[in-house]
Amino acid sequence: MDDFIMQNILNEDVEGLEPPSRRTGNPLTELPEKQFIKLFRVNKRLFNYIVSLVEPYMRPKRRSTDIAVNTRVLAALRFYAGGSYQADVGYNAYIGVSQQSVSQSVREVTEALNRPEILNTVIKFPRNFQELHTKRIQFYNDFGFAGVIGCIDCTHIAIVPPPKNNPLLPEKAFVNRKGFHSINCQLICDSRLKIMNVVASYPGSTHDSFIWRNLDFFLLGDSGYPLRSWLLTPVRPEPQENTSEYRFNIQHKRVRSLVERCNGLLKGRFRCCLKDRVLRYRPEVAGKIINACVVLHNLCIENNIPPPEDLEEINIRDELVAGRGNWVRVICVRFRNN
Repeated sequence: MDDFIMQNILNEDVEGLEPPSRRTGNPLTELPEKQFIKLFRVNKRLFNYIVSLVEPYMRPKRRSTDIAVNTRVLAALRFYAGGSYQADVGYNAYIGVSQQSVSQSVREVTEALNRPEILNTVIKFPRNFQELHTKRIQFYNDFGFAGVIGCIDCTHIAIVPPPKNNPLLPEKAFVNRKGFHSINCQLICDSRLKIMNVVASYPGSTHDSFIWRNLDFFLLGDSGYPLRSWLLTPVRPEPQENTSEYRFNIQHKRVRSLVERCNGLLKGRFRCCLKDRVLRYRPEVAGKIINACVVLHNLCIENNIPPPEDLEEINIRDELVAGRGNWVRVICVRFRNN
């Protein structure tokens, strides 16, 4: 079965939308802005910008029977938003292509959004001191936590069981501690919920740590991560009240919740990433779809696209308590007088 063929698993997203006036139509002209965002997760202006980004990397329309680039992008956005190739009841008029064509459109748009020219521009970790300093100032102004440039966490994206005959990536490597197959996707977000780094390729993949040698900048992570000079985790065991360590943990938890909100917003906006949707692809293809959704998430943040009105509560993974580390220097210096 083609990796881009899947079963219909979603119909509910169009509840409350007005039915189209006829069997064929252009959503850019016929749908109000609010309904357009509900179906495709972006507004019309951002949609046109996305088309301009991906069009150079997509097949041009050469024959009258070829599907227009606009329609291919709409089909892919609808899949990312809902997780289904099947046309939503009453709304296939706005895309008007077969399931196979939607499959091909998703593949093509996903590959385009994974081009380095797009991926590395939209998902960008600070690359110099000035960019790092800007992120640090944003965090301090928003939360009063000095030195922090981002929050890091992992979230599971469900996939179907991959083939068992791959010696390098055996099927059992994708079974998480909750018993279902997934890609353990690691995200780093800034104070505005924009994702600066994503790792969604294979089990055990690690992000590029080229910048972590600078001890004046920190990430915040939960206790599932080991303490590092560049990564601050909660103090364990739980410290006594009215101590520097206790105040550190309170502030740490408040700020770290940003990445949990970011995970929830990403999955709530692009529901193909939800556990109950299950990406029915090989792991490497599923990873590219996740990357594409992160690109779109960042574009939505940059363009102030409101979150879905029916944003679901997403259960982020439980904290994993790791071994005790040496928090003393940072905690004493930064929290002893708070």
